[in-house]
Amino acid sequence: MEKNSIFKYTIEDLENILSENGFNKFAAKQIYDWIYVKLENDFNNMTNLSKGLREFLIENYTAQPLKDLVVKESTDGTIKILFMLDDKRTIETVLMPQKYGQSVCVTTQVGCKMACKFCASGLIKTERNLETDEIVRQIFTMNKLLKDKYSYDPENPRARVSHIVVMGIGEPMDNFDNVMKFVNIVNDQKGFQIGARHITISTCGVVPKIKQFADLKTQVNLAISLHAPNNEVRNQMMPINRAFPIEKLIDSVKYYIEVTNRRITFEYILIDNVNDLPEHALELSKLIRGINGYVNLIPYNEVEENPYKQSTKIEQFFKILKKQGINAIVRKEFGADIDAACGQLRAKREGVIGNEI
Repeated sequence: MEKNSIFKYTIEDLENILSENGFNKFAAKQIYDWIYVKLENDFNNMTNLSKGLREFLIENYTAQPLKDLVVKESTDGTIKILFMLDDKRTIETVLMPQKYGQSVCVTTQVGCKMACKFCASGLIKTERNLETDEIVRQIFTMNKLLKDKYSYDPENPRARVSHIVVMGIGEPMDNFDNVMKFVNIVNDQKGFQIGARHITISTCGVVPKIKQFADLKTQVNLAISLHAPNNEVRNQMMPINRAFPIEKLIDSVKYYIEVTNRRITFEYILIDNVNDLPEHALELSKLIRGINGYVNLIPYNEVEENPYKQSTKIEQFFKILKKQGINAIVRKEFGADIDAACGQLRAKREGVIGNEI
């Protein structure tokens, strides 16, 4: 009999399963504590559960971390792991040490059908969505790594994942239901206790899902991968823009802000002589002026098989935005020496870019 991963269930799901099988539903909170607080993945060791419940869990469920194939650690402390899923497919997860704690960038799909021209993720075709448990297990496995690295201390912000960015391989809004269930699980106060405001979901611009996300009225942050100030440039860089052009995307952003009253982030990768000219900065300023948000300027992490190069005009672009009254920051680069950009490690292992590993 195929066993289900325990990581796919909310605490309410577990309560219902236990109740339906003759167990006290209170045990769901105990199971959550063992898994998400104590990071215990062996049901035999969950000693405050009855023997009958432990046998039930062993017979029907698994709680295994993901299997790592490649682990790379940068000189800046960034750790990138190539994980193997149960069906032998591979995904990437990145841990980025911050002043405020540990941030993890999670993957939501095997491959990415958005096919953004500058991104390594789209070099390998989309094979499937990740299930909820496969996204949750990325955080669980990274927490296990941190526990080993820092010696477990719940008071030490370095010893546990504190922030999540859903910006890895895949388009999160293309796997909406599994991503939102993942958010509910990692946000649960009986579990990882990662605050909604410490979670950011990024999208290339799937307009209907942005509006659906807005209607949920969560406290989860939203980031828009904009990367261009007009349709002409964005069409060249991001095929999704042909389905949802900038005008529709900006309308959905305004709808999100109106419904949620929350600030939004515009992600903008600066690529040399493609989207980084002074006129692009002025056009971007005009496009988003009056919107409650800010621009996150990102130095491009070059991919061998793509012709794009990192901009040499980042500071100039930033100054123009500031002069135009636009809130902007320049994102710190993480893991440039370990292929930390989206999809690079997986694409190298598959032999799609560079030398196979």
